[in-house]
Amino acid sequence: MFRFASPYLLLLLLAVPLLLWWVRYRDRRRRPRMRYSSILRLHGVGPTWRTRLMWVPWALRGVAMAALIVALARPQTGIGEIRTTADGVAIMLVIDRSSSMNEPMGGSDRRSRINVVKEVCGEFIAGNDEDLAGRTEDLMGAVTFGRFADTICPLVKIHDTLVQLVDELELAQPNSMEDGTAIGEGIALAAARLKDTENELRKRNEGVIDPEFEIKSKVIVLMTDGEENVNTIPAGRAATLCAEWGIKIYAIGIGSGQNERIIRTPFGTQRLPSFGTFNERLLNEVATTTGGAYWTVEDADALAGVYETIDELEKTDIASREFTSYNEAFEKYAFAGAALLLLEMLLTHLILRRVP
Repeated sequence: MFRFASPYLLLLLLAVPLLLWWVRYRDRRRRPRMRYSSILRLHGVGPTWRTRLMWVPWALRGVAMAALIVALARPQTGIGEIRTTADGVAIMLVIDRSSSMNEPMGGSDRRSRINVVKEVCGEFIAGNDEDLAGRTEDLMGAVTFGRFADTICPLVKIHDTLVQLVDELELAQPNSMEDGTAIGEGIALAAARLKDTENELRKRNEGVIDPEFEIKSKVIVLMTDGEENVNTIPAGRAATLCAEWGIKIYAIGIGSGQNERIIRTPFGTQRLPSFGTFNERLLNEVATTTGGAYWTVEDADALAGVYETIDELEKTDIASREFTSYNEAFEKYAFAGAALLLLEMLLTHLILRRVP
């Protein structure tokens, strides 16, 4: 791509022939003359190579003037590029890792709840070539909680590591110090991660006209199958904090009603009925407080359907903007003009000098 920053200056090229004619006319009028008695003896003398080249200085001067005018017009070479920007979503997955997540989903699906959550979360993050396109343009991270909350992956734009870490998630051992359900702690930690990332992006993009990514929406996707039994930070208080920070919570209750609990005994693995369930009222209140939504899911298809709904609710706006960066190219024309003027002066005053 080539352009002139000041193309109107190229009109001066029209004046170059007129200026050369005027200078030549002026020089002829000012050229000194000498009286001589007779030039008959010079009739037989032909032109020399110097006289044949007397036009060269004038041509060099004209080309030099044209080159300098082109340089004044500031020729520029441009490189075009297409930059993709996104007004996207920052999503923190908050996953229950208490021991009860090892129980089967129920019904005909004998897989554990945590395995179903891992599978559907992976499809939500990376896509499944069917109903979920993946969140390739969004910032995503994950927090887990049992008795304590931990960040297993901060908010990232490249999601390969996030998918791997979610897939490798291990549950707390039953009746261990880590076993428990600290829903409020998980929500609070995820909210803090979202807030910190938003502040960091705002600072990084300060003064930038077209930043690559801006957070349009901040979201927590909470998945739990238990009732809150660790109240270091109550879930209601954490939800109020999320509402103040503009963070929506989509809460998902995993399983309901009578389920089965898997235990290991000296006589082998046994399946016992389990009537423990999550606190629907609390999860619904947490979601409503922040402007989010609450679902109950009893199998993998229902969980996938919830993620499809979230995928539709939280759209990312992607825009492509074309930019062109220009580099100045006047130097070579300026140097060429100066070199031609210098050559013209050397020829005029040395090799092609006129006498008188």
